[in-house]
Amino acid sequence: MPLTGKARLVVRENADGPGAFGLGCALLLEGIDEDHSLNRAAKRLGMAYSKAWRLLNEAEDQLGVKLIDRNGARGSALTDAGRRALDGYRTLQGEIDGLVARRLPELLG
Repeated sequence: MPLTGKARLVVRENADGPGAFGLGCALLLEGIDEDHSLNRAAKRLGMAYSKAWRLLNEAEDQLGVKLIDRNGARGSALTDAGRRALDGYRTLQGEIDGLVARRLPELLG
């Protein structure tokens, strides 16, 4: 059976601090982009709205950018910075996945 591995990208303000942007935040942003609602995106992930709100606020604080525009009755939408963060995260995670898939058999196989 071939070996498989997974590495997770977490963007943080400093090496010792909490993660600012990782898979959970990326999934929330994808859900907001599709549903135009933080509440629906959180529900789809089985996450409490308060946790989703906190996760996004912490990411925005650490990254120093606004990731979503919140407009009460009209829902939410990704900002340009939010889209760049999501696209950049997905690109880097894809590159990491490819590196792990190539190197794991060489190093441990």
